[in-house]
Amino acid sequence: MGHDSERLRVTTTSNVWMRVKNTYSTKGASSGSDSRSSKRLIRIMATASVVSTPALWWLLNARDEAIRDDAPYLESPPAEHWSIKPGPSKDQVTRIISQGAYSYLVQNVDGVSRYGSAQLPSNSPCEDHFTHSKFPSPWNPGKTWMVWGVFDGHSGAQTAELLKEQLLPFVRHSLGQVKPASDVEGLSDKSVQGAIVKGFLQLDDSIVKTALETVESISLPEKVKKLAPAYAGSCALLSMYDPTTSTLHVACTGDSRAFLGQKTPDGKWEAKALLVDQTGKNEEEIARLYAEHPGEADIVKNGRVLGIMVSRAFGDALWKWPLEFQRDVQKRFYGPSPLTPRYPVQTPPYLTAEPVVTSTKIDAGSPSFLIMATDGLWDTLSSQQAVDLVGKWLERGGGEQGNGTSGEPTYEPFDFGQFGSVSWKFVEERTIVQDENVAVHLVRNSLGGNHHELVAGRLACEPPPPGVHEMIRRCKWFSLMCRNLKIEK
Repeated sequence: MGHDSERLRVTTTSNVWMRVKNTYSTKGASSGSDSRSSKRLIRIMATASVVSTPALWWLLNARDEAIRDDAPYLESPPAEHWSIKPGPSKDQVTRIISQGAYSYLVQNVDGVSRYGSAQLPSNSPCEDHFTHSKFPSPWNPGKTWMVWGVFDGHSGAQTAELLKEQLLPFVRHSLGQVKPASDVEGLSDKSVQGAIVKGFLQLDDSIVKTALETVESISLPEKVKKLAPAYAGSCALLSMYDPTTSTLHVACTGDSRAFLGQKTPDGKWEAKALLVDQTGKNEEEIARLYAEHPGEADIVKNGRVLGIMVSRAFGDALWKWPLEFQRDVQKRFYGPSPLTPRYPVQTPPYLTAEPVVTSTKIDAGSPSFLIMATDGLWDTLSSQQAVDLVGKWLERGGGEQGNGTSGEPTYEPFDFGQFGSVSWKFVEERTIVQDENVAVHLVRNSLGGNHHELVAGRLACEPPPPGVHEMIRRCKWFSLMCRNLKIEK
């Protein structure tokens, strides 16, 4: 009877407690009471022991006046009507979108002056992770590179967590295996790109293939630790800047995006795409998949690869492991069900962690900056809109001159009837410049800018757990690196 049966059992137990207490607490009964009362007490005790052990314990210990009563007591009277706390105020909005944000000045890496980051989770705990640091040049002693990474996890955070800790070490090791022909020339861009690709693939092999090899020889806790990053998945966007050659190397597995903002001679900011999305909507990716799996006509449908949006990712073993192994793991360790029969899986792997890598020379004489972001930001902002927003932030002195607006804008009260017509994407008229952190500035404007009710409404709901349908359009986080930021007046 499912839940109804459980409710009946609980109710019966509660009634037994009440009856036992009333029988035992009856005062004034003589020692020569009717034998039927004694039989009734025994019968109720027996009922209590069958229905609930705690009821019997209470009965046997009820005479002990020293028993401590730890049950909570409701002191306040019940409210006359249901009430809720108001939504986020303007100050609270700022605190929410600024939580965990950071900004760093860079002193000893030529060409990099500062960078900042902000993160707004779409679920709790957040499945996305990031990294940023300086590290020694692979070939030039005394020189320092910069790195920024964005890891957009899905189906859990385990893969993204692993990438945060291990992707850069794998790439650095791969770069260290390649030696330049001379100290003066350094490595060619093609050699650097090849080393980055090798580092990505070696790490994914250690996630996916190692599980195949070691699952037989380790304990259950170790199996769980090995299999979790394989079953979960993550995109990866990694940018490394080499100041010796003024080269920005950007590698992407998945659908996060990186854009370079460059100032043109006429004073405008131009957005330059460094990569393209690797999804089931990318015609080149679709052609690649069908070439690798001839005769399988239904690999890509509705912009998805056997049900998943991205065509490249770390982990996601259900799209990579042989079906026989998946069924064996499911049977022996209660793993997730294979994609079949929902999707026509025949010849995995269908996904790869191989990144697309680009190398871009940065002009030291032209102000420029890099924006890296997961797909949540690009759901609401175009690349040019994001670059223009950063340009306005720079021209306003990096948020140092207040909010940069002339008067508080007014909007009609928002109601649910507007959902069919309201634009959830960025609207230029809502632009506001008030945040000292440029990353927070982008997040605020992607949510609604100076339209406080719209922004606060989107933040009023707490992030749901991973796997629950997102109630708030995702705008998770991005890392921004700026160089040559001094604006000529």
